[in-house]
Amino acid sequence: MAQTDINIAGLGGQGSILAGVILGTAAVTYDKKFAVQTQAYSSELRGGFAATWVIVSDGPVNFPRVTTPDILVAQAQDAINRFAKVLKPKGLLIIDSDMIPEPPTGIERVIRVPATSIARNELKAPVVANMIMLGALWQATGIVSREALEKAIADFVPRGKSKLNLEAFDWGARVAEKYKV
Repeated sequence: MAQTDINIAGLGGQGSILAGVILGTAAVTYDKKFAVQTQAYSSELRGGFAATWVIVSDGPVNFPRVTTPDILVAQAQDAINRFAKVLKPKGLLIIDSDMIPEPPTGIERVIRVPATSIARNELKAPVVANMIMLGALWQATGIVSREALEKAIADFVPRGKSKLNLEAFDWGARVAEKYKV
């Protein structure tokens, strides 16, 4: 049974938790896989710590806690400080290179995605950097189908914002194309 443990983390307001909810929903609702999604965040409205853990599996998930993720998607330096040390030795690190100028040493598989600058400069919408990171995660791993993620994005983003969020997802997928693992 294939199982992948994922940690998506950043600061409050970056949409890390929403990205995890979308990923878990895509897996369960549209790809008929098994998934568990948990989350934690600090009490600040914006700028505090925010993280989600998603387990995607071909069979039932026996233990719902991610202790050593296969993949860490880091949207801020705080995410690296908190979670890089528990990434599996051959794990995949996907960073927003605008927010994390240099990944930690010792991690072999790193995908650098300038999500914040793409969101601001190309899409004129800083709030979609999380969808850019989700697109990069999908492109690098194929953890769920693209169609499932697109449907789940449309389910969860604010009404009238699907097109923008799907465009951001596509940007992330294109940036990560050269990193397919």
